[in-house]
Amino acid sequence: MPADKHTFTLVITGAPYSSQAPETALGFAHAVLRAGHTIDRVFLYGEGVHLASALTSPPSDETNWTRAWADLLQEHSVPAIACIASALRRGLVNESERKRYQLPASNLAAPFEIAGLGEWVESTAHSSRVIYFHGGA
Repeated sequence: MPADKHTFTLVITGAPYSSQAPETALGFAHAVLRAGHTIDRVFLYGEGVHLASALTSPPSDETNWTRAWADLLQEHSVPAIACIASALRRGLVNESERKRYQLPASNLAAPFEIAGLGEWVESTAHSSRVIYFHGGA
Protein backbone atom coordinates (compact mmCIF):
# COMPACT_ATOMS: atom_id res chain seq x y z
CA MET A 1 0.00 0.00 0.00
CA PRO A 2 1.30 3.45 -0.80
CA ALA A 3 2.09 5.71 2.13
CA ASP A 4 -0.27 8.35 0.75
CA LYS A 5 -3.19 6.03 0.13
CA HIS A 6 -6.31 7.67 -1.25
CA THR A 7 -9.96 6.70 -1.45
CA PHE A 8 -11.73 7.73 -4.63
CA THR A 9 -15.30 8.37 -5.68
CA LEU A 10 -15.69 8.17 -9.44
CA VAL A 11 -18.54 10.06 -11.11
CA ILE A 12 -19.37 9.13 -14.70
CA THR A 13 -21.65 11.47 -16.64
CA GLY A 14 -20.99 10.27 -20.20
CA ALA A 15 -22.76 7.35 -21.87
CA PRO A 16 -20.89 4.38 -23.30
CA TYR A 17 -20.57 4.34 -27.10
CA SER A 18 -21.28 8.07 -27.38
CA SER A 19 -18.45 9.28 -25.13
CA GLN A 20 -15.08 8.13 -23.83
CA ALA A 21 -16.10 8.70 -20.20
CA PRO A 22 -16.83 5.07 -19.18
CA GLU A 23 -13.71 3.78 -20.96
CA THR A 24 -11.42 6.44 -19.49
CA ALA A 25 -12.93 5.96 -16.03
CA LEU A 26 -12.40 2.19 -16.23
CA GLY A 27 -8.73 2.64 -17.12
CA PHE A 28 -8.36 5.08 -14.25
CA ALA A 29 -10.10 2.68 -11.84
CA HIS A 30 -7.77 -0.17 -12.79
CA ALA A 31 -4.73 2.09 -12.30
CA VAL A 32 -5.98 3.33 -8.92
CA LEU A 33 -6.58 -0.19 -7.65
CA ARG A 34 -3.22 -1.47 -8.97
CA ALA A 35 -1.52 1.38 -7.12
CA GLY A 36 -3.07 0.20 -3.85
CA HIS A 37 -5.70 2.89 -3.49
CA THR A 38 -9.39 2.16 -2.98
CA ILE A 39 -12.61 3.19 -4.68
CA ASP A 40 -15.43 3.98 -2.27
CA ARG A 41 -18.03 3.84 -5.05
CA VAL A 42 -18.85 4.73 -8.61
CA PHE A 43 -21.72 7.11 -9.18
CA LEU A 44 -23.49 7.31 -12.55
CA TYR A 45 -25.25 10.57 -13.30
CA GLY A 46 -26.98 12.03 -16.35
CA GLU A 47 -26.15 10.11 -19.52
CA GLY A 48 -23.72 8.00 -17.49
CA VAL A 49 -26.60 5.87 -16.20
CA HIS A 50 -26.70 4.13 -19.60
CA LEU A 51 -23.60 2.25 -18.44
CA ALA A 52 -25.85 0.28 -16.05
CA SER A 53 -28.27 -0.96 -18.70
CA ALA A 54 -28.62 -4.72 -19.01
CA LEU A 55 -29.92 -4.22 -22.55
CA THR A 56 -26.75 -3.00 -24.25
CA SER A 57 -25.44 -5.50 -26.76
CA PRO A 58 -22.50 -4.14 -28.75
CA PRO A 59 -21.10 -6.03 -31.74
CA SER A 60 -18.73 -8.86 -30.81
CA ASP A 61 -15.68 -6.88 -31.92
CA GLU A 62 -16.46 -3.99 -29.50
CA THR A 63 -16.00 -3.83 -25.75
CA ASN A 64 -19.12 -4.38 -23.68
CA TRP A 65 -18.55 -1.53 -21.22
CA THR A 66 -21.37 -2.65 -18.90
CA ARG A 67 -19.80 -6.09 -18.55
CA ALA A 68 -16.27 -4.69 -18.22
CA TRP A 69 -17.40 -2.41 -15.41
CA ALA A 70 -19.45 -5.16 -13.74
CA ASP A 71 -16.37 -7.41 -13.69
CA LEU A 72 -14.24 -4.74 -11.98
CA LEU A 73 -16.98 -3.82 -9.50
CA GLN A 74 -17.57 -7.43 -8.48
CA GLU A 75 -13.89 -8.34 -8.31
CA HIS A 76 -13.09 -5.43 -5.99
CA SER A 77 -16.46 -5.21 -4.15
CA VAL A 78 -17.03 -1.63 -5.27
CA PRO A 79 -20.62 -0.39 -5.19
CA ALA A 80 -21.93 1.40 -8.27
CA ILE A 81 -24.95 3.66 -8.03
CA ALA A 82 -27.08 5.03 -10.85
CA CYS A 83 -28.81 8.27 -9.84
CA ILE A 84 -32.50 7.46 -9.59
CA ALA A 85 -33.70 10.70 -11.20
CA SER A 86 -31.29 10.31 -14.13
CA ALA A 87 -32.12 6.62 -14.47
CA LEU A 88 -35.90 6.99 -14.49
CA ARG A 89 -35.70 9.88 -16.94
CA ARG A 90 -33.71 7.67 -19.33
CA GLY A 91 -35.75 4.48 -18.98
CA LEU A 92 -33.41 2.59 -16.65
CA VAL A 93 -35.28 0.81 -13.84
CA ASN A 94 -34.65 -1.88 -11.25
CA GLU A 95 -37.32 -4.34 -10.15
CA SER A 96 -38.74 -2.18 -7.35
CA GLU A 97 -39.10 0.88 -9.63
CA ARG A 98 -40.63 -1.35 -12.30
CA LYS A 99 -43.33 -2.39 -9.84
CA ARG A 100 -43.76 1.13 -8.46
CA TYR A 101 -44.41 2.61 -11.90
CA GLN A 102 -46.14 -0.52 -13.28
CA LEU A 103 -43.64 -0.90 -16.11
CA PRO A 104 -43.41 -4.07 -18.22
CA ALA A 105 -39.75 -4.85 -17.44
CA SER A 106 -36.67 -3.88 -15.47
CA ASN A 107 -33.30 -3.43 -17.15
CA LEU A 108 -30.70 -2.64 -14.48
CA ALA A 109 -27.57 -4.75 -14.87
CA ALA A 110 -26.01 -6.40 -11.82
CA PRO A 111 -24.17 -5.30 -9.70
CA PHE A 112 -25.37 -1.73 -10.34
CA GLU A 113 -27.93 -0.22 -7.98
CA ILE A 114 -30.33 2.71 -8.23
CA ALA A 115 -30.30 5.29 -5.44
CA GLY A 116 -30.50 9.01 -4.78
CA LEU A 117 -27.93 11.77 -4.60
CA GLY A 118 -27.51 11.03 -0.90
CA GLU A 119 -25.27 8.13 -1.94
CA TRP A 120 -23.03 10.56 -3.81
CA VAL A 121 -22.94 12.96 -0.84
CA GLU A 122 -22.06 10.13 1.55
CA SER A 123 -19.33 8.87 -0.75
CA THR A 124 -17.73 12.29 -1.17
CA ALA A 125 -17.61 12.60 2.62
CA HIS A 126 -15.68 9.30 2.84
CA SER A 127 -13.34 9.86 -0.10
CA SER A 128 -10.13 11.83 -0.26
CA ARG A 129 -10.65 12.41 -4.00
CA VAL A 130 -13.71 12.78 -6.25
CA ILE A 131 -12.95 12.41 -9.95
CA TYR A 132 -15.46 13.26 -12.69
CA PHE A 133 -15.54 11.67 -16.13
CA HIS A 134 -17.73 13.84 -18.34
CA GLY A 135 -19.21 12.95 -21.67
CA GLY A 136 -18.35 16.25 -23.28
CA ALA A 137 -20.64 18.78 -24.84
